[in-house]
Amino acid sequence: MKKILGIRKEVKNKWERRVTLTPAAVKELEDNFGIKTLFQLSEKRIFDDQDYIDAGAQAREILDEAEIILAVKEIPIKHILENKIYLFFSHTIKGQPYNMPLLQTLIDKKCTLIDYEPIKDENDRRLVFFGRHAGYAGMVNGLFTLGRRLSSLGIKNQFVSIKQAKDYPDLETAKEEIKRLGNDLKLPNEINPLIVGITGYGNVSIGAQKILDLLPVTQIEPNDLLGNELEKNKIYKVVFKEEDLVEKIDGGTFDLEEYYNEPDKYKSKFEQYLPKINLLVNAIYWEEKYPRLVTKEIISKNELHNLIAIADLSCDINGSIEMTEKATLSDNPVFIYNPQTDSIKDGFDGEGIALMTVDNLPAEIPVESSEWFSKSLMPLVPKLFEADYLKRFDELNLIDELKNACVVYKGELTPNFKYLEEYLGN
Repeated sequence: MKKILGIRKEVKNKWERRVTLTPAAVKELEDNFGIKTLFQLSEKRIFDDQDYIDAGAQAREILDEAEIILAVKEIPIKHILENKIYLFFSHTIKGQPYNMPLLQTLIDKKCTLIDYEPIKDENDRRLVFFGRHAGYAGMVNGLFTLGRRLSSLGIKNQFVSIKQAKDYPDLETAKEEIKRLGNDLKLPNEINPLIVGITGYGNVSIGAQKILDLLPVTQIEPNDLLGNELEKNKIYKVVFKEEDLVEKIDGGTFDLEEYYNEPDKYKSKFEQYLPKINLLVNAIYWEEKYPRLVTKEIISKNELHNLIAIADLSCDINGSIEMTEKATLSDNPVFIYNPQTDSIKDGFDGEGIALMTVDNLPAEIPVESSEWFSKSLMPLVPKLFEADYLKRFDELNLIDELKNACVVYKGELTPNFKYLEEYLGN
């Protein structure tokens, strides 16, 4: 096959400025592997069009000459070209209803889709992801939300000086400001001590913790929240793992493998911690089969005066945080959930709890996230061009990391993703 790669412009929303490959990566692909790159012009991409041209790429309005086409987010159905090999975050592998028409179009047009999300190594670790950068931006935005919400409640606080991640020129500037704040931080009486709960321990959680740790933080265990009063004038970080979040319905011993395989045997026990937490940062992977962590019922029947804000970085709609009624955009990132009326109101004012639910957080720090993503994707790109796509899927000589992430091959769902047929039929 010809070694021609295409890079699409991102059109999902005006905040999406990330790229799959940096200009430096494009130059390396041509110099070292003879891979030519075509790209679509974009006024908002974080790297200038001229940077790509200087790196040897050629601008095209339509990428029909390219065999393999890369994007970050979903490609609009009307722009799907026939018989192409696509790599992007398709948001289809959970059977997401809103993207089933996209998946059907890829099938109808005899395309091949490799989704970044299931590209994993032999230890089931993801290889191509923005997760840690979602954590970086998410915690910056969480502290921003906390400051603005406290201010709207008439509580003077220093967190109000923290801006949204997108409003810093780069991540380093945001980190420096948060670190400076920590050097002279005095907590208001209403949140003294300040308790920040973080669910999960994967890449998103790690990124969030790295930002929070710029402040003078003391880490404690979940059970420490249930004991004696905590010391004043401190920020406490509490990281919750699965065994902290759920318990067996029959009272038996928690078993992680059993929980993953038979989650219906478990129920949430997170309710006991909520009255102690001021800022909840949700960074846990969740599917419908798992118990919800925070339900509307829990919120409505409890006096959660301490819970000021939730930064739902996972952003599953009505998912692990049931009050996540919608994903928000970067120019309107927060809404207030009122448990008494089961309603939401955009902004920071009103009765209830503030939720920050931006669903493409890495786009708020586009330089750093693009450089990271490009670096992680680069080793795989030459491998894409080594495979013979004329072969049947079972004979396809594509490395396992990519083959296992192939959702559709030449218009047919692959064995790993046959289960999606039931979602396509709905």
